[in-house]
Amino acid sequence: MRNFVDLLSFNKEDIFEIFHIADKIQEGEFQNFLNGKTIVLFFPNTSIRTRVTFEKGIHLLGGQPILFSPETLDKKEKLEDVCGYLNNWAEALIVRHRSMDVIRQLAQYSDVPIINAMTDINHPCEIISDMYSLSKIRTDFTKDKYLFCGKSGNIGLSWKEAADVLGFELSQCCPKGYEMEGVQAFRDIKEAVKGKDVICTDSLPSDILGDFEHYQITKEIMDMANENAILNPCPPFYRGEEVSEDVIDSDYFVGYQFKKHLLEVQQAIVIYCLMNEGSVT
Repeated sequence: MRNFVDLLSFNKEDIFEIFHIADKIQEGEFQNFLNGKTIVLFFPNTSIRTRVTFEKGIHLLGGQPILFSPETLDKKEKLEDVCGYLNNWAEALIVRHRSMDVIRQLAQYSDVPIINAMTDINHPCEIISDMYSLSKIRTDFTKDKYLFCGKSGNIGLSWKEAADVLGFELSQCCPKGYEMEGVQAFRDIKEAVKGKDVICTDSLPSDILGDFEHYQITKEIMDMANENAILNPCPPFYRGEEVSEDVIDSDYFVGYQFKKHLLEVQQAIVIYCLMNEGSVT
């Protein structure tokens, strides 16, 4: 078994192995992979896309999902003891919790795979899914040039992890004070978007919207990017804030179907983590 905590724990071959499993799922394989198995999930009520796709994915693979609030892990009971009991009954734990330290502690004490469904500093499942979707519409998504427009946070930092593992070029556009360490930062959005193929955004806290007033991705801005450039805003996105109404209604927006693959990619992550050593054939 293997944990799925952050992208830096994997290499390019690992990521493409997950892609391969996702392809096999779409071909009708692995339908009973989780038959008789229980997956325990810790998700907040506000989670929509990640929770729906994990729960549905587990069900389609024949497994039983059992859901708890992430606050369940914040009780006085030590995580070592929580894992001690859950090791008896669960085949994997899928956890969405603000604290990366909680994820790491669970990975330390659990005898079953821990899958990180999002923390305050990363969102690896989301980015793996985006890369898989990109692989279906780009000649070689690792050769594209990426721009992340937004503040340093879990989405931007996950794109940085992906860039470090796969070797693609990533830069950032943001006001001073919101930079990711080790990533080239632009201040001028018009300059930043030139020569880029994939533009990514993340939603912004309301208290810093004013700082990003001149960093909104619009159709006019996308027109300055490379030919066939695409806009991939991380949901939930807000029209009129980090992205404009007109750009979401344009052909630059990859659309809601782009996230369709989140289902089979998250299934593939579960399968990958539970498999014995060796590749899927």
